[in-house]
Amino acid sequence: MRLFHLSDLHIGIRLYNRDLREDQEYVFEQVIEYVKTYQPDAILIAGDIYDKAAPSAESVQLFDHFIEGLYQASKQTEIMIISGNHDSAQRIECFSWLLSRQRVHMAGIPPRRAEEFIEKVTLTDAYGNVNFYLLPFSKPSVIRGVFGEEEAAYSYNEALHKLFAREHIDESERNVLVSHQFYLPLGKSAEEIERMESEITTVGNIDVVGTDVLEPFEYAALGHIHKPMTAGDNRFRYSGTPMAYSVSEAGQEKGLLMAELGEKGEPVQITKLPLVPRHQVKVLEDTLEKVLGQAGGDYVQITLTDTEDLEAVDLQERLSRAFPNLLEIRRKYVRGLDLSGEITELKAADPYELICEFIPDMDNEERALIRSVINEALEVRE
Repeated sequence: MRLFHLSDLHIGIRLYNRDLREDQEYVFEQVIEYVKTYQPDAILIAGDIYDKAAPSAESVQLFDHFIEGLYQASKQTEIMIISGNHDSAQRIECFSWLLSRQRVHMAGIPPRRAEEFIEKVTLTDAYGNVNFYLLPFSKPSVIRGVFGEEEAAYSYNEALHKLFAREHIDESERNVLVSHQFYLPLGKSAEEIERMESEITTVGNIDVVGTDVLEPFEYAALGHIHKPMTAGDNRFRYSGTPMAYSVSEAGQEKGLLMAELGEKGEPVQITKLPLVPRHQVKVLEDTLEKVLGQAGGDYVQITLTDTEDLEAVDLQERLSRAFPNLLEIRRKYVRGLDLSGEITELKAADPYELICEFIPDMDNEERALIRSVINEALEVRE
């Protein structure tokens, strides 16, 4: 059985206030062409369809056009979509009962009551059944009602382990999970996982879930992490974003993952199908004249290393002409001062660290309260 896996579309996102609609259309058309060529049995989109819970009309229109293209490209392909932490669960869930009759399965809301379970879609090939478990982004506060313990304060890790434990997963058959969470390989710390500037991370990485819960699955199509990577095992994969959404993603090779399931017990065959962006995201660091020699239409962040004074208005005008998609200009040296240290420190700071530096004598209870407030603010922002 052939599967396509992508995630974190973030339709409507902006890069330094630049509209990326045409860039996203350009990449989505490549996905549609791959579907025409390879005719997958299922397309798995692992959350964060939109960048905001209340997407613009243009964003909804673009997603509608994308799904129509996928649907028309392969008449037998099942399309399975879950909501991510940026999405409105209710919006993704809307009309799901009707869409499922047309091979489009939209899972927006995770189980919330004892009688509810993770949505399951079963497809069949020459080797038997393949069970797809569609688990939208799940907060402990949302799914704790499943366990009949409305007041329980579970961590993400505890809540997800309890949720999977109550599922009746038939391990004699092949099983695939589609999930949008921060899964961390056992033995690794969250700080070891490189996170992109386009991601929203929780203070203290409270949303970490151990990858041992993924063991019953032949393949886990994961979303949430924007860099393409495995979650400890080759068969547990983050596809990453389909294109770069931040300067920190410059140089990353984005793509669509094609996973092929054979007979039960056989290793999954995984192929990365490259997605070529309309504009690359680049970071240039050099003198003004050498930077100007690299003129082009890509999205660029420029750090000038000239040690002599440069007239601000003139360099802005010259760089804007050379780079119509200029994102930002930085100076490494101004009047003999080395500013590279200041830039690095500012980029590394987060709200929690800044508050702790400003109020160094907080006790553990006060620090925990600050973490909670910041995480709640991040959830509202999403």
